[in-house]
Amino acid sequence: MAKLVLIRHGESTANRDNIYTGWSDVPLTPLGIKQAQRAGKLIAKLGINFDMVHTSMLKRAIVTANIVLDDLNQNWLPINKTWRLNERHYGALRGQNKDETRQIYGKEQVALWRRSFDAVPPLLEHPDDDRRYAVNGILNEPLGESLHMAYNRLLPYWIDQIAPRLMEGQNQLVVAHGSSLRALIKYLENISDQGIDGVEVENGEPIIYELKSDLSIQNKIILKEA
Repeated sequence: MAKLVLIRHGESTANRDNIYTGWSDVPLTPLGIKQAQRAGKLIAKLGINFDMVHTSMLKRAIVTANIVLDDLNQNWLPINKTWRLNERHYGALRGQNKDETRQIYGKEQVALWRRSFDAVPPLLEHPDDDRRYAVNGILNEPLGESLHMAYNRLLPYWIDQIAPRLMEGQNQLVVAHGSSLRALIKYLENISDQGIDGVEVENGEPIIYELKSDLSIQNKIILKEA
């Protein structure tokens, strides 16, 4: 029975400062580094040996993955980095304080942008020009995304790169972001469009799925420090 472990990156400077981040590249805080180390130690207690690691193209997730692998003594594992696991793109909200946007747009509107499946945030006027995406064939970065849009761009990677390995019995580690992991959890657990509103993924708390050969869920646990 294969294991799929999902980890949201440790606290970033944007998490700490209550700022919308999306595809902006921000580092981990000292607390975020400790959260990543703790996640690695919690997984190590279970003795899980992974076959591959998948992460986004944003350093807060990449650094978290490297810290976790260090604590697992599995640094040698191959790591696939893909834009499809990037955080949801928050468009023109990026860089703004979340509390200030509630004052500007109202609490209900901000709640829709943050938590609902289909609401699209205000869009950027122009896409960024970021080499990491251009060299990977992504010529036009999003101007903003709903969770639904993030779900749609994530699923092809799940279908092509993660699911086949799990079906072969290979344990997989995915280190990504709050919204991209919410999208994946929605798919795995068949959560409704309305129900996903209440799903939260905490920084640095590993979610472990034991999956049957058809990838239905046999068991799920969330590792928390006692």
